[in-house]
Amino acid sequence: MTDRVDHSTPRRRGVRMLIALAAAVLYPIPAQAAEPRPLKIGFIGTLSGPGGALGQDQYDAFMLAVEQKGGKLGGVPVQVLRKDDQLKPDIALQEAQQLINRDGVKIITGVTFSNVMMAIHKPVTSAGVFLIGSNAGPTQLAGPGCSPLFFSTSWNNDELHEAGGQLVQDLGYKHVYVMAPNYQAGRDAIAGFKRDYRGTIVNEVYTQVNQPDYSAELAQLQAARPDAVYVFYPGGMGVNFVKQYRQAGLLGKIPLISVSTIDGTTLPALKESAVGAITAAPYAPDLKNAQNAQFASSFESKYRRKPSMYAAQSYDAANLLDAALSAVKGNVADRDALRAALRTARFQSVRGDFSLESNQFPRAGFYRVDVVRTATGAAFESKNPIVPKSRTPVLQQCKMN
Repeated sequence: MTDRVDHSTPRRRGVRMLIALAAAVLYPIPAQAAEPRPLKIGFIGTLSGPGGALGQDQYDAFMLAVEQKGGKLGGVPVQVLRKDDQLKPDIALQEAQQLINRDGVKIITGVTFSNVMMAIHKPVTSAGVFLIGSNAGPTQLAGPGCSPLFFSTSWNNDELHEAGGQLVQDLGYKHVYVMAPNYQAGRDAIAGFKRDYRGTIVNEVYTQVNQPDYSAELAQLQAARPDAVYVFYPGGMGVNFVKQYRQAGLLGKIPLISVSTIDGTTLPALKESAVGAITAAPYAPDLKNAQNAQFASSFESKYRRKPSMYAAQSYDAANLLDAALSAVKGNVADRDALRAALRTARFQSVRGDFSLESNQFPRAGFYRVDVVRTATGAAFESKNPIVPKSRTPVLQQCKMN
């Protein structure tokens, strides 16, 4: 068989080529649709040092939610850019600026400690970027310093410790010794505690941030002979304080009530030395609701530890974003639409009944959670709610539309 020779004139061949090109334009060969560019979300948290476990729980829970949704939020592929602030406000500010100016993020989440939040809040929101906090809640940001672009899935600092004050009041202790580290959240903690506690404050002690040794303070505490002790020592500070409290023979002798001191990040280190302590908390792994059941099981299966309140709040943040991004079909350029979607988003919270107040902080419950001894070691056991639905007194100080 011989090759067919085209004997047509150059003009005819040119006409045929034009017809073929026109057909290709009118009837193009189907091509695969390009994958949409992922939405970049910045995550800033304390991931190293004594408070590193808190930020790690926030990050791990957020990523668990993204993984469960197939690498997407609201049906949109997402890329989470993780930053460790090292519990240093100046570093956090640099990281936030890089995320905004270099990486072009329109949403930042996480933030573990209140001094870091206070450093980045205004620069982030002033740049037109949404800030979805999942732990740090300086009370000022729930009141006069509130912002249309700031949302929280945790609590404000006063509110968290108002529940602690109410718990101590309900337990009937008349003379209480209070202690906290000397920074924004520590000062907010004691202010919040005193708002709902009606008894006598025997002494109000502020210690250095990340102080390792509390022997001098414990000697003063013991000499004061209070009915009970109330403390706020997050992360490694809590581990050191509770261990030394037990070693001094005080746990079991002077009741210890705390917030954010004995929690899912510190109990693995404290183990049975924390048995007998009582906590006020927004979350416990055994809360009875369907969303928490699947979350707690999934988190423990993936990370081989029980989730803390930091994890729970960050998981809620991911689900809040999922609902809002779904409503705006992933369009983060329209800030008004995204803000409206965040304010009205409906999702199943691991904390149970959950809604956002006008200051864009949650209205959700707080619980008494005891540290108990079980067949497998120390564990948390949630009791009845202290406050079924908190309503912060600083709410009316937030003036925004």
